[in-house]
Amino acid sequence: MVADKIAVAVLGATGAVGVRFVQLLSRHPLFRIAALTASDRSEGKCYAEAAHWVVEGEMPAEVREMVLLPTDPEAVRRFAPEVRAVFSALPNESAAQAEPAFARAGLLVFSNASYHRMMPDVPLVIPEVNPDHLDLLGHQRRARDWSGGIICNTNCTVSGPAMVLRPIYDAFGVRRVFCASLQAISGAGYPGVPALDITDNVLPFIKNEEEKLEAEARKLLGRLEDGTIREADFSLSAHCHRVPVIDGHVVAMSVETERPVAPEEAAHLMRTFCRPEVAGLPTAPEHPIIVREEVDRPQPRRDRLSGGPVGGMSVVVGRVRREPLFGERGLKLVTLAHNTIRGAAGGSLLNAELAWRRGILAV
Repeated sequence: MVADKIAVAVLGATGAVGVRFVQLLSRHPLFRIAALTASDRSEGKCYAEAAHWVVEGEMPAEVREMVLLPTDPEAVRRFAPEVRAVFSALPNESAAQAEPAFARAGLLVFSNASYHRMMPDVPLVIPEVNPDHLDLLGHQRRARDWSGGIICNTNCTVSGPAMVLRPIYDAFGVRRVFCASLQAISGAGYPGVPALDITDNVLPFIKNEEEKLEAEARKLLGRLEDGTIREADFSLSAHCHRVPVIDGHVVAMSVETERPVAPEEAAHLMRTFCRPEVAGLPTAPEHPIIVREEVDRPQPRRDRLSGGPVGGMSVVVGRVRREPLFGERGLKLVTLAHNTIRGAAGGSLLNAELAWRRGILAV
């Protein structure tokens, strides 16, 4: 798509989301990996020695011998001065300091961490849901005197509900949402949840997860007005659970709309949902929402890699039906999103592609 690919770095490249970034970037038509960083204990090692390759397929040959750098903008600049953007798979405690340092150094940071998501001047973006929120970056740069910036993707659990709420909210309005998640163990990173805790078990508590789902959904569906996000005016209550599934977060949702809606109308809206601003980008699925008619779908093992050209970028919806608690204004449905692809690395990658299309990111 471009004569010279844009040089990028992956921060925190050895963990579960970091290796997913490396996997997706290794064959990307716009970006090339020029640097990888890791924690102090892995710094100086080659990538093959330090990385926990927990995704499908083999580690790309071109990164196996890359030396892991400290997560520091000066170190990345010295090693690869051509780097224009970084994809951050850092844990929150590291992201809090490292991501602003890279932004001050003039680099665009596409963050998977939660630390900056709810800050008023930080774009929190799912490209099909709120592409216009990227415009917040200009306000961020002026307010902080940065030439770079931070753009966040959402919590991995929010990506499915936010995607399906977008067309429903626009067409019928939304008053209240109640949802319960069944979240895969890969969402806890590597090494993740101890086997004796998750095997033959369900964990009914994930720290801060319910709060993130409730807050981020309203910011994503809000409106950008005069340099601020006016959050969507519906209430959302969430229960979050960890279940013994490797990849793929399931969320069961009950939605009360402002205006009457038939399940068939909602299913048609979701099935035909698209965003012209995103169409044709390398990681964008042709159908952002895939609606299944079978009574027993979606299922993580069968449906988590749905979508193309990059499997795992579509949100799969099933069991769209009337919610009797809310009468003619009620819907019940189930969503499935691949948590480390659509909900993490793939979501950040699509944000970067949208930034490239808008002229924010260039060689």
